[in-house]
Amino acid sequence: MIKHNYGKAKVNGIDIYYEIHGTGEPLLLVEGLGYSAWMWYKQIPELSERYQLIVFDNRGAGNTDKPDSEYTIEIMADDAAGLLRTLGVESAHVLGISLGGFIAQELALRHPDLVKSLVLVSTNSGSRRNTITKYSQLWNGYLKLWGFLPGIMETSGKASIPGKIEPYYGLPKEEKIRYGLMSAFTPEYYRNNPDEIDRIVEWRLSNPQPTYAWKRQFRAGVQFDSSERASLIKQPTLVINGSEDKIVTPESAKALSDTIPASRFVLFEESGHLLFIEQSDKFNSTVLGFLDEVSEKSPDDESEWWKKIKSFFKDKKRDGDRTKLN
Repeated sequence: MIKHNYGKAKVNGIDIYYEIHGTGEPLLLVEGLGYSAWMWYKQIPELSERYQLIVFDNRGAGNTDKPDSEYTIEIMADDAAGLLRTLGVESAHVLGISLGGFIAQELALRHPDLVKSLVLVSTNSGSRRNTITKYSQLWNGYLKLWGFLPGIMETSGKASIPGKIEPYYGLPKEEKIRYGLMSAFTPEYYRNNPDEIDRIVEWRLSNPQPTYAWKRQFRAGVQFDSSERASLIKQPTLVINGSEDKIVTPESAKALSDTIPASRFVLFEESGHLLFIEQSDKFNSTVLGFLDEVSEKSPDDESEWWKKIKSFFKDKKRDGDRTKLN
């Protein structure tokens, strides 16, 4: 029984900051690289109307402790598991974005009893065994996202930023954040929503992540690879990716979905890496539809449950989403 709406819990030797929103079945939201609880500002109001949201800051970010010691995805998954158990949660739906998708996968693999279903967003298997080109593309993309690489942004395709971006070593922190957000959103969204971009920049600047902690999280992600283990994930899984994601390619996200037995893939057209912000209404309704179907599943009627899942995604396909329905 959860007694507090927010606070800190001692888990794995560190204090983890958490927030609780709403009532109902628990839904754990797992943040991406460097982000903290504010990132769910478009999910909390709607999702908490039907589910009990558990929002927390990963080690190394936000209001959670930031030890200068080794981080691994396994450790961070154990952090999440420890938090759930400390809060008295027996099982929860789990939604992870980007690096949080790595943590969510590992949580399902290491602590399957705690995970009722998975929603994996803008993420893949990590796949260190991929070719050097693909591997470099993924992590160079993450570096761009956080403003650590100089250079010129690509100018081909819908998700590219027109014009030259000059090398920016030595630029103020705010300018580096804005550069990274150019990679996180489609150009159209970035241009048409200046107030929202300003707000995100302000949030990022108000509680900055120490560089050493970012590096610890980044290195944890670099070492992650679920490509030969994702087939062991048995929970119903929804994988969502943006067609214009410059960090995680749609192909790599779909490959992850293809590996997980009880998985479905949804592609959001005209959306980038932070699709849960860029297309929040569509994202929230898609997630709620999936979770509602999972929650209605009867253990003795799995075939009928899959019919409902497929019917749900067929409806989404009529709305313009491309889905994998095997």
